[in-house]
Amino acid sequence: MKEYIGLFFKGMAVGIANIIPGVSGGTIALITGIFERLINSIKSFDLKAAKLLFTGQWDAFVKKTDFYFLSSVFLGALAAIVSLARLFDYLFHTYPVYIWAYFFGLVLASVYYVGKTVEKWNFSSITFFILGTAVAAAVTIINPAHENDNYLYVMLCGIVAICSMILPGLSGSFVLILMGNYQLIAIRAINNLDYHVLIPFSFGAIIGLIAFSHLLSWVLKKYKDQTIATLTGFILGSLTVLWPWKEAVYLKNSAGDFVMKHGEKVVAKYSVVFPDSINTEVILGFGFIILGYLTIVVVERVAKSKSVDGE
Repeated sequence: MKEYIGLFFKGMAVGIANIIPGVSGGTIALITGIFERLINSIKSFDLKAAKLLFTGQWDAFVKKTDFYFLSSVFLGALAAIVSLARLFDYLFHTYPVYIWAYFFGLVLASVYYVGKTVEKWNFSSITFFILGTAVAAAVTIINPAHENDNYLYVMLCGIVAICSMILPGLSGSFVLILMGNYQLIAIRAINNLDYHVLIPFSFGAIIGLIAFSHLLSWVLKKYKDQTIATLTGFILGSLTVLWPWKEAVYLKNSAGDFVMKHGEKVVAKYSVVFPDSINTEVILGFGFIILGYLTIVVVERVAKSKSVDGE
């Protein structure tokens, strides 16, 4: 029970990440140490699992899919999204610099602790780390594409978006903006229950989730150091999105008008800026960066001491 309560709170952390613009749930899953197990659990949902479920072999199904682990994480994520969405919406509107600064510190510290799990830093892993950093950083400066409601393209959006949610350092909603279909899928289709869009998108997401989890699981087993190095690079590259001082670039439609959601402009991306003077906000901002960094340090030390005690 203790284990599942802990997993529930880790799931909440993943859910919180999905609330924050530009932050990947995969990043938090990697930081909290559940990433590989989560991928393997999702991957286990195959035809054999379906057969076990529909023939009433519940115990075998639970064991094969690591069902209680997955349920704990997903319930935690759902609870966070439902209960904390308004709180984070308030904090991001009222204290944006401080919230971004805190998360910047969290993720900055995580680069070191995730990178530390690479067993051997050689030419191969360093190369993949640099590539991962470059890809994640490049994604943040790409201009969004134009909207496309073609069924196959919408399905592709579902595949790419769900893969982005799994991958640390990449945000699914941010990728939808880059592909030009954020307004179509996340605003109009959901608000109007447009099944002509939601069905192909969901179908693509299911395919992407199962197929990509298989690929990631295989890569993690075969090339673990290179994979973790790449994911560490993704996390480092995503810091440009989390930098506390930035200017929002708002999404526009084909007519040149701002895209609105809940009466507010939708952010397409952020351009990094630096404070032009030292004031209270800047000092507190750097203070929150340090606080975020120290949070991860303390969590890691507590986890390590518990591990030692357990041994």
